[in-house]
Amino acid sequence: MRTLPLLGVTAALLAALLAGCATGPTRTQVAVQHLQTRVSKLERFVTNGSLVQLAQRQEALQAQVRDLRGRVEQLQQANRRLTRQQHDLYASLKKRLQTLERNRAASPPPAQGSASLPGVTSAQEKRYGQAFTALKAGHYTAAAKGFQAFVKKYAASPLAADAEYWLGETQFVNENYPAAEQSFRSVLRQWPQSSKAPEAMFDLGNTLIAQGKTAAGRMMLAQVIKRYPDSGPARRAASALANPASN
Repeated sequence: MRTLPLLGVTAALLAALLAGCATGPTRTQVAVQHLQTRVSKLERFVTNGSLVQLAQRQEALQAQVRDLRGRVEQLQQANRRLTRQQHDLYASLKKRLQTLERNRAASPPPAQGSASLPGVTSAQEKRYGQAFTALKAGHYTAAAKGFQAFVKKYAASPLAADAEYWLGETQFVNENYPAAEQSFRSVLRQWPQSSKAPEAMFDLGNTLIAQGKTAAGRMMLAQVIKRYPDSGPARRAASALANPASN
């Protein structure tokens, strides 16, 4: 460092000045000695590497700031992905509900006092209908409670798979991702032949991605394409895998 030679020269000059003033006034000698002492302290400070340590510390802090900025950017990107995913889920859910309504409207009404599905009692259909009505109205918490109660009471009902699936949907919309994952897995485990199985597998993939389990989620989406190649969920899974930014 240039500072050390400069301090050495300064010290030498001060020493010469002190020698030349040996016969001079006492006040001058004291001032020169005080200045020489300060120079010696500064020289020791530089020699001990304190300035170097400060520079190193500053560089370390700058590195931490750069790291924090990178993490903030990652979090912002993840938040944007989740926002897009949430929007896509609402749109998909609304579209599927509209399709179900059209299918129901096209079907002949059941006879007075009877259920519209084989093996389904009127009490079961009423309970299921109440939860489904809450779902269509956007009352997701109430819908979740209704579907959960239905599955618990009518586990053997032909509507149980549908109720479990819609339970998972409402839990996802409420951002209760662990519970949604459990519900979708339950559909695949207990009713693998259900018409809701392809949708449950697709939504399970999205649920895993929403929890940060991106690799597992993409593998699940790939399974949808493999098991149900000609289904709507398979086409949506292919689109999601081809455009990961939309997940």
